[in-house]
Amino acid sequence: MNKIAQIFQSLDYGPAPEGPEQANAWLDSHSRKFGHFIDGVWTKPGKTFSSDNPANGESLAQISDGTAEDVNAAVKAARAAFKPWSALSGYERGKYLYAIARAIQKHSRLFAVLETMDNGKPIRESRDVDIPLVARHFYHHAGWAQHLAREFPDAVPYGVCGQIIPWNFPLLMLAWKIAPALAAGNTVVLKPAEFTSLTALLFAEICERVGLPKGVVNIVTGEGDTGAAIVNHPDIDKIAFTGSTEVGKIIRAATAGTGKGLSLELGGKSPYLVFEDADIDSAIEGLVDAIWFNQGQVCCAGSRLLVQESIEERFITKLKTRMASLRVGDPLDKSIDIGALVAPVQVERIRDLMKKGVAEGAEVYEPDGQLPARGCFLKPALVTKVSPANTLVAEEVFGPVLVAMSFRTPEEAVALANNTKYGLAATIWSENINLALDIAPKIKAGVVWINGTNNFDAAVGFGGYKESGFGREGGRDGMSSYLKPAWEKDLKPAPVAKAVAAKPANPLDASHLDQTAKMYIGGKQARPDSGYSRPVLGPKGDLIGEVGDGNRKDIRNAVEASRAALGWSTTAAHSRAQILYFLAENLDYRRDEFAARIKAQTGEDGAEEVALSVERLFAFAGWADKYDGAVHNPPLRAVAAAMVEPLGVMGIVAPAALPLLGSVALIAPALAMGNTVVLVPSSQSPLSMTDLYQVMETSDVPSGVVNIVTGDSVALAKTLAEHDGVDALWFAGSADASTMVEKASITNLKQTWTSRGLNYDLSDRRFEGDYFLAKATQVKNVWIPYGA
Repeated sequence: MNKIAQIFQSLDYGPAPEGPEQANAWLDSHSRKFGHFIDGVWTKPGKTFSSDNPANGESLAQISDGTAEDVNAAVKAARAAFKPWSALSGYERGKYLYAIARAIQKHSRLFAVLETMDNGKPIRESRDVDIPLVARHFYHHAGWAQHLAREFPDAVPYGVCGQIIPWNFPLLMLAWKIAPALAAGNTVVLKPAEFTSLTALLFAEICERVGLPKGVVNIVTGEGDTGAAIVNHPDIDKIAFTGSTEVGKIIRAATAGTGKGLSLELGGKSPYLVFEDADIDSAIEGLVDAIWFNQGQVCCAGSRLLVQESIEERFITKLKTRMASLRVGDPLDKSIDIGALVAPVQVERIRDLMKKGVAEGAEVYEPDGQLPARGCFLKPALVTKVSPANTLVAEEVFGPVLVAMSFRTPEEAVALANNTKYGLAATIWSENINLALDIAPKIKAGVVWINGTNNFDAAVGFGGYKESGFGREGGRDGMSSYLKPAWEKDLKPAPVAKAVAAKPANPLDASHLDQTAKMYIGGKQARPDSGYSRPVLGPKGDLIGEVGDGNRKDIRNAVEASRAALGWSTTAAHSRAQILYFLAENLDYRRDEFAARIKAQTGEDGAEEVALSVERLFAFAGWADKYDGAVHNPPLRAVAAAMVEPLGVMGIVAPAALPLLGSVALIAPALAMGNTVVLVPSSQSPLSMTDLYQVMETSDVPSGVVNIVTGDSVALAKTLAEHDGVDALWFAGSADASTMVEKASITNLKQTWTSRGLNYDLSDRRFEGDYFLAKATQVKNVWIPYGA
């Protein structure tokens, strides 16, 4: 039998190696030793560390370990380049992005081979997925650059952006961050991961070749200290980070109170749901891509298989058969399915987690076969007999490890899918499109793929919920992450409220009896847990009433009531609008009473504030059914439906000024978008909002949708910030208190907006629109394939 006949008989793949010669020649042209790329020139290498090929352990090059001085020089260059770069027309900036895209395409094979050598991923993935997507991002954002003024009026770039990227998609993550930053007119200081810096350095060379102005892109290599120097640099205006949740929390704390823009794309433990009517063979092929693509080193990897009980046994049997055919080996071999993990430390981390999971009762299946004698390789693993509490189910393994559990009903599937601190992505397999589209909105994740997985495109936003971070990359949402309102730069410090000395008063004076307003929790008036009350003084120190002094337990009760009322998010937008209109109507009916209450608390005529509050309720009632999503058309047979969803439970701490409007202007957009609210009204003048809950009771506002806890604003804000049941927090107050709130929010990485002691005049009509609507929502992209 001849050789070809033998191949047809055995169906074995022979080796199909990709040549590394050009990549090695490029490395040799730099003497395999690199400095940083700062202000358009290469620095001399300083203290270096080795960048190794994980497939064989051989050193590829020596990389400079950036110092604080290097970072400072890069920031200085980016700052100097910012004004002329941002002054260019969008068309001119777009031409540079287009040139970069073309250059990447022309050198695509060099980029792909170098990426595989440095990272360990199979060459087929680098060549066919990563590099084409890199070029696509620069093309896409070249178009955005030219249309920014039209699509984002009155928006301006942040300035200097510090960007820190991970090692799993070294060049693709660079493109996700640099392309929109440059399109918006920002300049960049980027730090690639220490394990995988080489393609970022090759990209710097591309910037040279296309004549990108000096200082617009600066690449500083290094380890963790280099990233910390970027995060903490006072002259950086925005931080964009992709990496682990643990580091993301450190960055959130470090940037608290600085006013820096922040976007975080963090870890995940994504569910992969397979219903009994699914095409099993297709679902298994999708699962191979979901969890063993890039050796499972993917933040959105479908690492939790949830399969319907009726098909579980058949599905697992077929899956094991498919696993046995996966080829592990040299990533430069085009017939390889699973390449090398990025470094020995990653291999050891995964092995340790697997040992822990087995000790907790898990059973691990690995197919037969030998691993390469050297290099950072692991077999694909299937873990069964686990509970939701098992370490391998709860923690992000970031390796080729799949955990499997079963479910009986769609409701149980959703509960298991959402039983995680993460919320990055999810996959649904079902031939019943009605079922799939019913489940997709119920899963708390930023991306949901139906009958497919790991679909990405520059036109479609990507990002997570919960501890998977906040902000989006790609599409309109990713573009907006690198822009801010032009007017914010003109904000002045808010005036400090003057303390009012209380006049002596007889506590038994008849005029003060029964004047203690209760809190409002779960649709009922509630006394404070503390048993204490707080005086409310008029501008001359007269006692005009008392309110409850709220504490941690009151906040807990309010949050529980808010979570119980989250069905508000699925109430039709038209119905939410009608309730807000009704609330405005009933407030207007009692306008004289509310105006008098404002005057008693502040000494100011309250008529205009009441009128503005009614108008603001009308404005957001009008927005309730109009602030919605879009349908994107990526370049494949699918559409991506961008669904605008509420954040969930929002804590809102109102400013001291504007006793009525200060609260209404913040709760109205939150309610219009389907959030539930725990409100802490002005601690100085809270009676307007304790009066308003009487209006809510007559305006069909469902129980628990709005909860009001009175007391010390800063103390209650801290409790809200630390509460894991709160999904987002808005705080209007001092700079120091704003810093505290942002820092305390890291417990569950809730999204925050703080005034930082600046004068956000909520009576301004600029706040009637999308400024707060965008902050009250998050976008979920649901990918829906079409065609036979």
